[in-house]
Order: sequence, then C-alpha cells, then structure tokens
Amino acid sequence: MLQTRGVAAVEELVILGGIYAAVSAWTVHFSAAKPELAISNLIVGVTIAALGLCMSMAPERSQDLNFVVLLLGAWLIVSPWVVSRDAGTGAILSNVITGACVCLLALVAGGLLISKSRRRT
Repeated sequence: MLQTRGVAAVEELVILGGIYAAVSAWTVHFSAAKPELAISNLIVGVTIAALGLCMSMAPERSQDLNFVVLLLGAWLIVSPWVVSRDAGTGAILSNVITGACVCLLALVAGGLLISKSRRRT
C-alpha cells in the first residue's frame, strides 16, 4: 500500500509538470514570439497533466502510461529545435528543464511500480 501511495505522489508531481509545461509559454513570455512552440507546449502539457491524473487515480495500472509520459517529456526537450528553429534561451531552458523533470518522474514512477510488482511475487 505504501508503494502505491509513493507512485501516486510522483504522479501528482507529473500533473504539476504538465500544468507548468502548458502555461510555460506565458510565464516565460515566448508565446507572442514563438506561437507554434506555445501551442505545442500547451497540447503536450495538458496531455501530460491528464495522463498524470489518470495514473494517480489508478497507480497500479499505470505502467504503460509511464512510457507515454516519458516520450512526451522527451518531446518537450527536443521541441524547441524541431518546432521552432530559433526558440530563444528562455524557451529552450524552460522546455529542457521541464522535459527532463517529467522524464525523471516517469522513470521514478515506473521504477516504483516495478519494485512493487517484484515484492508481490
């Protein structure tokens, strides 16, 4: 039971990471200069937050969704160069740090779930 609570806590941090990714274009002030990156961050951030919400509601069944969150975090890292050729330092730093945190949280949650399943067998 404690492992499931730990996974849920990590997934709640994923929700916060998704919310920040969604609003980062307006907090870092690159939404007007790079609207295509702002839209990408909004879509990916809302998706990460929704997946984090789903995973925190049923953490024991969220192993497959952790991989999707990991891929979305990787997209946040590379999106400033793919979506916008000259994104600017603030946008790049915001996306890389947020993406790295989301990837790390997805890996931690996946590791907790794997260790939990090994203890049960």
